Amino acid sequence: MAKPVELTVVDTNSAKWEILPIHFIDAKLEHVPLHNDQETGMMVLKMVYRAGFTNPWHSHFCGHGFYVLDGILDTHKGQYGPGSWVWFPEGGVMYHGATPDQDVTFLFITNKKFSIHFVGDKNDTCALEMAAVEQDRQEQQK
Repeated sequence: MAKPVELTVVDTNSAKWEILPIHFIDAKLEHVPLHNDQETGMMVLKMVYRAGFTNPWHSHFCGHGFYVLDGILDTHKGQYGPGSWVWFPEGGVMYHGATPDQDVTFLFITNKKFSIHFVGDKNDTCALEMAAVEQDRQEQQK
């Protein structure tokens, strides 16, 4: 008989919020870690963007999604409320954040190891490379 699996259970209502510093934009993002797969790098966090916060134009080498729990997620493609699942494919550039007057709380899920590269970060060679790729892509669409 197969052995029952062990479960990971996190009570997100009572779990301690941690801080994820994003130095380039001088931000400290609040989150509760839920899962981090050591083999694939995939992770799940409960996060909150405070009212008025925007994660400015950036890119990732991972796909990632937001499941909006409360508030409105503001993105470069529109605004999405509670119950919305918003997936950002890897590569390309994007922005997302909260609306000016309301926090947004969401589950944040990546498909592999997370990294973030901001447009205009001259100290990040990956950001420069991705900006060039995105510029080429946009020119090919014209």
